[in-house]
Amino acid sequence: MDIQIIKVGVDNCYIIKHESTILVDGGMPGEFNKFSKRLKDIGINPREIKAIVITHCHWDHIGCTKKIKDMTGAKVIVQKYEKNILVKGETAMPPGVTRWGKIFGAFLNSWSKKFSIESSEVDIVIGEEDYSLDEFGIKGKIVFTPGHSRGSISVVLDSGDAFVGDMAMNGLPLTIGPNLPIFAEDMSALKNSWRKLIDNGVKKIYPAHGKPFPVEKLMKKVVL
Repeated sequence: MDIQIIKVGVDNCYIIKHESTILVDGGMPGEFNKFSKRLKDIGINPREIKAIVITHCHWDHIGCTKKIKDMTGAKVIVQKYEKNILVKGETAMPPGVTRWGKIFGAFLNSWSKKFSIESSEVDIVIGEEDYSLDEFGIKGKIVFTPGHSRGSISVVLDSGDAFVGDMAMNGLPLTIGPNLPIFAEDMSALKNSWRKLIDNGVKKIYPAHGKPFPVEKLMKKVVL
């Protein structure tokens, strides 16, 4: 399994390549040219990408989805509770759940209003059940992990690698080291989702913000 990080604005998007190739998340608006250049740099033909899994539909994760879909022809996969956010091109933003989250969130909420989100068609809408990625040549599944947002999902590979969007954050200006997010719609649900991922045997966490880290660094943050 080959995993590549593509920085798209403030977000990490991830290329996962095995028998086929998928992309996790669509990055910030206005960053498509950087995304396209990075694909070329790592030797990925855009048409190799067969699916774009959106971990959740906040503005910084869906900004380039339409352009990436047009370039790749990939199927866009979104959880049913958030489909309309992408289809309508909305700029959703979760509330802060820590003191810093509330302060920094006010800034981000104001900043996000400067961007417009291109609406995108959604090809596959998933529910609360696990969704196998076998059809895309990837050994793994999509797992429903609400909490940061109502329709958050994670990509969990058979290898134990987990791509969790904003279920965790790692590094400034958001957090000091691996931690739970400073923004969330429901922290109780988020911790339950972490228990679910741990029960699924995740080993290495790939957050949308910050470097990957072993799951052990986060376990003490979750009340088991």
